[in-house]
Amino acid sequence: MLELILCSMLTVLPDYLFRRYAQGKRIGYEINLYTMWYELRWGITACLVLTISLITLIFYFHPSTKSVTAVFRTVTILPEAVGRVDEVYVGINQKVAAGDPLFRLDSAEQDAAIVTARRRISEVDAELEVAKTELITVDGQIQEAESAYQNAVEEYEMKAQLLKTDAVARREVERLETTIEGRRGAVAAVKANKTTLETKISTLLPAQKASAEAALAQAQVDLDKTTVRAGVAGTVQQFTLRVGDVVNTMIRPAGILVPEQAGRGTLIAGFGQIEAQVMKPGMIAEATCIGKPFTIIPLVVTEVQDVIAAGQLRPTDQLIDVQQLAKPGTLTVFLQPLFPGGLDDVPPGSSCIANAYTNNHDALADPNIGTLKWAYLHVVDTVGLVHAMILRLQAMLLPVQTLVLTGH
Repeated sequence: MLELILCSMLTVLPDYLFRRYAQGKRIGYEINLYTMWYELRWGITACLVLTISLITLIFYFHPSTKSVTAVFRTVTILPEAVGRVDEVYVGINQKVAAGDPLFRLDSAEQDAAIVTARRRISEVDAELEVAKTELITVDGQIQEAESAYQNAVEEYEMKAQLLKTDAVARREVERLETTIEGRRGAVAAVKANKTTLETKISTLLPAQKASAEAALAQAQVDLDKTTVRAGVAGTVQQFTLRVGDVVNTMIRPAGILVPEQAGRGTLIAGFGQIEAQVMKPGMIAEATCIGKPFTIIPLVVTEVQDVIAAGQLRPTDQLIDVQQLAKPGTLTVFLQPLFPGGLDDVPPGSSCIANAYTNNHDALADPNIGTLKWAYLHVVDTVGLVHAMILRLQAMLLPVQTLVLTGH
C-alpha cells in the first residue's frame, strides 16, 4: 500500500494535474468513474509498472520474512539404563544447577555387586596373608630339607671311606647314594614351592586384587548411574515422574531440561531462496517479536547457511523421486543483536518478523563508479526506508492483530 501511494504521487497525480489545469477536465464531469481509466490511462499504467518494480526492488534487495524464531535446544532427561524410580528430588519448573540430582532408580542390583566386589577384595587380602604365612613355613621346610640332604651327604662320604677297607657293605653305600638324590629332589621341590608362593604373592594375588578393585569401581559406576543428574544448569519441564514409575531410555523419558541460555542470543530466520545472492554476513537487520511487542530490535547477519535443508537426502531402502523434494525450502540465516542485551527480554521460542537491508556504502565510495550505477545503488539503499516503515507498522499492528483480530 505504501509503495502504491508513493508511486501514485509520481505518476497518477501529475497526470491528473495535467488533465485538470492544462486540458481543463474536472473530476465529476469530464473525469468520472466511467472515464477515469481512459483519461488517466498513462498515469495509472505507469503507476502499476512503477509499483511492481518498486515492490520487486524492495523485497529483493531488502528481504523480509515472518519465519523467524528464537530457536533453542532442550536436553532430554534420561537414565543410561532401564529401571524403576526409587526417589525423586525435583519438581516441575524447578531450576537446577549442573550436577544436581534429579531422581534415583532402584539400585538393589548395583548395591549387591558392590558388596560382592568388596568381599572379593577381602578374600584376596586374606589369601595374601595366608600365602605370606605359607612362605615362612616353606622357609623352614627348605632348611629342614637342606639339613637332611647335608646329613645324607656326610654319611655317604664316611661310608664311602669305610668301603675301601671293607668295613661296610657296598649295598649300604649305594643306598646312601639313592638317599642323597632323593634328598636333593626334596630340596628342589621345596624351593620350587617357595618360588610358586613368591610368584603368587608378588603377581597373582595383586592381579586378582586389581581385578576385584576394578569390579568394585565398575559396580560403583553402575551405582552412580542410577542417580540421574542435570548435565547443565536450567529449568526442568514436563517432569511428572513419580516413585515406582519405570523409565525406559527408548520409549519413556523422564522429562525435559531447558538450559539457562538456550535461545537467548540468536534468532534463526528462513528467507526465500531467491535471496541467496543478496544475503551476506554483516548485513544489518531488524526484527519485531510477539514476545516483545512495540519494539524494533537491531540485528546483524552473522552466518548464512550455504545449503537448503529441503534438498537433504538420506539413504534408505527406497529410491528417492526428485518430485518428493520439489517443495522449496528457505535459506537459513543466523541473526544476533547489534547491541548487547538486544534479545534479553525475548522469550526463547518467540515468533518474529525480520527485515534485512542491503548496504552499498562501499560500492558508492568507489571513485570509479558510473553515474547510472551510482544513481541505481542510491535508489536501492533509499527504498530500504520503505521496508523499515512497513516493519514499524507491523510492530504496531502485531499486538492488535494477535489479541483482537485473531482472538488469542
